[in-house]
Amino acid sequence: MTIHDLAVECKKASIFMAALSSDVKNKALSEIITALKTNQDKICVANQIDLKEATVQNLDTSLLKRLKFDNNKIEETCEGLESLILLDDPVGHTLSALELDTGLELYKVSRPIGVIGVIFESRPDALVQIASLCLKSGNGVLLKGGSEAINTNQILAEIICDAGTRAGLAKGWLGLLETRGDVADMLGLDKYIDLIIPRGSNAFVKHIMDNTIIPVLGHADGICHLYIDQFADSKMAIDLAVDGKCQYVAVCNATETILIHDSVAQDILPEMKHALEKQNVEIRGCEKTCTIIDVKTANEQDWKTEYLDYIVSIKIVPSLDKALDHINTYGSGHTDVIVTQNRERAFKFMDMADTADAFWNCSSRFSDGFRFGLGAEVGVSTNKIHARGPVGLEGLMIYQWRLLGNGQKVADYAGKNAKPFSHKMLNKTFT
Repeated sequence: MTIHDLAVECKKASIFMAALSSDVKNKALSEIITALKTNQDKICVANQIDLKEATVQNLDTSLLKRLKFDNNKIEETCEGLESLILLDDPVGHTLSALELDTGLELYKVSRPIGVIGVIFESRPDALVQIASLCLKSGNGVLLKGGSEAINTNQILAEIICDAGTRAGLAKGWLGLLETRGDVADMLGLDKYIDLIIPRGSNAFVKHIMDNTIIPVLGHADGICHLYIDQFADSKMAIDLAVDGKCQYVAVCNATETILIHDSVAQDILPEMKHALEKQNVEIRGCEKTCTIIDVKTANEQDWKTEYLDYIVSIKIVPSLDKALDHINTYGSGHTDVIVTQNRERAFKFMDMADTADAFWNCSSRFSDGFRFGLGAEVGVSTNKIHARGPVGLEGLMIYQWRLLGNGQKVADYAGKNAKPFSHKMLNKTFT
């Protein structure tokens, strides 16, 4: 089947998906959980083939970590699906209700976007998360994972499609793309695809945007910052630095740059160096940092780099304003954290950091759809359109205007003797 044929079938299926009941969608998610657990040995075998090939090709360590999909990962993924079942159906919510005139009522109702094309990295669990979120939100989905995960992605897509169809979903609601050529073809299918979500580097996301007229929800680099303010608790700052950098390094919400106020740098840096190096983290510091602790000197490129590895850059700044200048210059608009006991300074940081997720006294690693209670995520949007930050169910919705009347004509509301509109807010739900 060609990519065009896949998209046509998915478009037809998306119309059916948009009208599915919550019971059918939740039943499909339950069937997928059962199928994943039943077939976990087959999934792990396919994943081992991908891991072996990736190792032969000398792919980097961070990619291998993202690629691994073992029994523990399957269990975690199934837990995410179970939490998704418990969430409210996002389709059909009344967002607003307005009386235009007696007997003429306007409702704004949440609806699925339609067909969503997602191009994602080497994490097979991302395929399951994205497919399940599109299912719950009533969207069709076309998926393109990294070529290094092709065997794992193929079996996961097959299992999910079969389980969903058994539960009552339309055939073709999910399609799997497998080559770079498929992506190029997909970019021209604006008649059938309503939104593209690319997950990857800034250059990759820009390439997608420059080569399609389909709306793009961009998730680019995750250059996340931890700013340690002059009023920070030192132990908290060190703990959050270690967690943000080391809890899982190969993800977009890991801390890549630590900024520290110069009034506390002398006291905090030696202990921070010890804590990070205990986790085998390589530190690259600005010139002033290097006068306090013995580390590799950072260069301009370090401030622009998403390491996805056990490497962190550290810069000493003279003020909160300079920290914000650095973040707004080098950050990717993903997640940025301030550590401080001063509420006013924390709020200033959150107001002025140009970022999707601004955190106070907590790890950057909390920037995640599952942890936000979104069930999971299709990605983190660094755009400033309808969805920003971790994109879960709500980010996969749009809305429809529904006007209920009883024979009203526009002619009656125009001209010299025009009837007036009441434009009265209603406390009603569309039913």
